[in-house]
Amino acid sequence: MSRALTMPLQILFSLLAALPLAWAQGPSVIPLVPAANWRQASALTVSLDEVRRHGGDPVVDREYGVKSLEHRTYQLGRQMIDVFVEEASDASSAYGLFTYYQNEKLTPEKGMQLTVSGPEGALMARGRFFIWVTRPSNTQVSDNDFRALMIFIAGTRSSKQALAGLPSPMPTTGLVVGSEKFLQGLEVARRVLPSFRTDLIGFTQGAEAQVADYQAGHARSTILVVSYPTPQIARRQFGVMEKLLGVNQDHGEGSLYGRRSGSFVFMVLNSDSPAAAGKLMDEFTVSNQISWDELYPGDKPFSIQLLELILGNAALVLLLMMFAIVGGLLIVLSRRVAARWFPESPWGHPAEGSIITLNLK
Repeated sequence: MSRALTMPLQILFSLLAALPLAWAQGPSVIPLVPAANWRQASALTVSLDEVRRHGGDPVVDREYGVKSLEHRTYQLGRQMIDVFVEEASDASSAYGLFTYYQNEKLTPEKGMQLTVSGPEGALMARGRFFIWVTRPSNTQVSDNDFRALMIFIAGTRSSKQALAGLPSPMPTTGLVVGSEKFLQGLEVARRVLPSFRTDLIGFTQGAEAQVADYQAGHARSTILVVSYPTPQIARRQFGVMEKLLGVNQDHGEGSLYGRRSGSFVFMVLNSDSPAAAGKLMDEFTVSNQISWDELYPGDKPFSIQLLELILGNAALVLLLMMFAIVGGLLIVLSRRVAARWFPESPWGHPAEGSIITLNLK
């Protein structure tokens, strides 16, 4: 048998021998988006007090701008899942609700932004909407089908516009996952920081605060980052804190350490020493940026704004035409002046051509 015929037969026998192993392993398919035939069975607007059914607090939700609650029911076969959708005042308020209700028992859902889940359900933030997805203990819904439900409800990510209005994430070094909180009001701040004078933060002056726990060795410290509209307000509020709270004075257990940088104030609670507190605050950097303020269009109807745009463009065209006419007149006048005062200049005699002489023999 020739060598040209032997090689294909060897390859064929090798493939036939490998088939039983391939059949034993079975196909390996990785679904990018879990598939499940979920459908929305019902949707009803209910009182905000209904959030107590799944561990929520109406007082907290109202402080983030929530006024009503939508109770939805989703069905997969015989399985029913309750979902509660709350519309906050803006994307940052919905994010604040998301951080308030998350905890260390909930883990971030891989491949999904602003989504955490656990044995009892999931929390999601999408734009102005904060979403509770319940998961009763007696349900037979698999993890894959539950993930498909979350994607079916709100997708995997928020819009870029909604994400742009959210506060910057806290540094990850030593961060206790699930401890981050975004505060916009005094009531929530009292619950998150029960041992701190939250009335000194200055929410009535436009302050917003972020809180997180950090693990440094055996110690667990809490850092409070407060953002103010201007550096002047931050300087005044930090001065009040220094005076009334004894900031940066070592009193042993319960000492407070802090600093101000621009329009931000950093406070460290439950730190072992000033050095440890300083190391924690060094993780934060503040950069100053200058941006142009855009004029607010006001409450004018769209038709009026469109008409103003058309008139503005027409005025620009007329202005360009005037520049062209004036420019042409200046050229004509300059040629006449050159012809009278500079008779030998070619600029004043554009119609007279020059004679080119070729020395041809």
